[in-house]
Amino acid sequence: MVYNLLYGELDITNICFTLPGRPFHVEPKNIVEDSAQERVSSEASALNSRVHYYGRLTASSDRLLVPPDHVIPSPEDIYIYSPLGTAFKVHGKDGAVKNPSIVTIFAIWNTMMGTSILSIPWGIKQAGFTLGIIIVILMGLLTLYCCYRVLKSTKSIPYIDTSDWEFPDVCKYYFGAFGQWSSLLFSLVSLIGAMVVYWVLMSNFLFNTGKFIYSTISVIYLITLVTIKAVRLGFHLEFHWFHSTEFFVPEFRLLFPQLTGVLTLAFFIHNCVITLMKNNKNQENNVRDLSLAYLLVGLTYLYVGVLIFAAFPSPPLSKECLEPNFLDNFPSSDIWVFVARTFLLFQMTTVYPLLGYLVRVQLMSQLFGDHYPSFLHVFMLNVVIVASGVLMAKFYPNIGSIIRYSGATCGLALVFVFPSLIHMVALKRRGELRWPSACFHSFLILLGVANVLGQFFM
Repeated sequence: MVYNLLYGELDITNICFTLPGRPFHVEPKNIVEDSAQERVSSEASALNSRVHYYGRLTASSDRLLVPPDHVIPSPEDIYIYSPLGTAFKVHGKDGAVKNPSIVTIFAIWNTMMGTSILSIPWGIKQAGFTLGIIIVILMGLLTLYCCYRVLKSTKSIPYIDTSDWEFPDVCKYYFGAFGQWSSLLFSLVSLIGAMVVYWVLMSNFLFNTGKFIYSTISVIYLITLVTIKAVRLGFHLEFHWFHSTEFFVPEFRLLFPQLTGVLTLAFFIHNCVITLMKNNKNQENNVRDLSLAYLLVGLTYLYVGVLIFAAFPSPPLSKECLEPNFLDNFPSSDIWVFVARTFLLFQMTTVYPLLGYLVRVQLMSQLFGDHYPSFLHVFMLNVVIVASGVLMAKFYPNIGSIIRYSGATCGLALVFVFPSLIHMVALKRRGELRWPSACFHSFLILLGVANVLGQFFM
């Protein structure tokens, strides 16, 4: 926002959303630095009045009657001023600290890399080694495209400022209350699903960590652990295309939807990608940086999944023995695995409250219009969430299935259906919808539906 200290009052202009931080011009001689204060010129005051005139013509979200560019000065000539006082340099949105591309790429990579990586080897086993690799690549490409459509969705809305919008706001614009509440519901599914998985893993890690305690050692990254284990165990592979043997699974299996469900959550960042990319210093590189981030994530999943599957000792063990959490295939006394569990436990205990906060903010603000309606409301919500995690950890501690069910469910709306529908509706309103685009995006919608159905029938 831009502040004008006119007549001793704080007046927020209505035009700052069109060209952020560009309300008026002040001559250099009137800028306050270390010198004595000077009054602002009459030219600057007149220009401010013109800007206010435009601001009174229309609402802040309407672009039809915004001030033209010749009225607005360049960003470097933006100041806060008072006709009764002095002018100061403004460092607003344009002057805010932005992240370079490398920081943005690794921020997305770090955000996507979650508990799903522990289930990738199991998912490859369910799909078959060859088909699993193909599915990881295809799902990465498809979810990247849908994420790209989410990123571009705010740009397809004319005459309305969408600079502060998130994807649920776009869904509300196109589909009304249904879009708003359904996007909220599916977003909560992903968050609560992640919290349940975290609780199950925290219970598992705490149990195994308590059985074997050493002296503290340095932080060991999960990828380092996978590399060390693969080097020590070597590769154990045999290729049987459609038939299983005593120790090996076929390369193509009908259980492949279980991997697609896991990968939907593993590549899921669609509900926050708009926010993440807003902080990118070079906005023209958003698509490139998003693609590179997805490439890093996909390579990481392939690296962990392929190495763990290939190094699993078959014989004497069958590949079917791969657990949904591949760390469970190692004994509790394994020092390398112990360190991995310890630091994952620490990570999850710090992230779990944040997920709970996000659930509370999204749900309570929609239901009651307040992030914290009362202690009782928040307490009951926390009881329900924690109880869900406890019950799943007790009776169904299969993180692979929890991930695939929650991933396929939230992905149905936020990955496949809404991004595709919004793009088609936007094209149709502009008269630019063609049958190849309509067919492809209809295919994505059907793929999301098939992904959900596959979790229940495969």
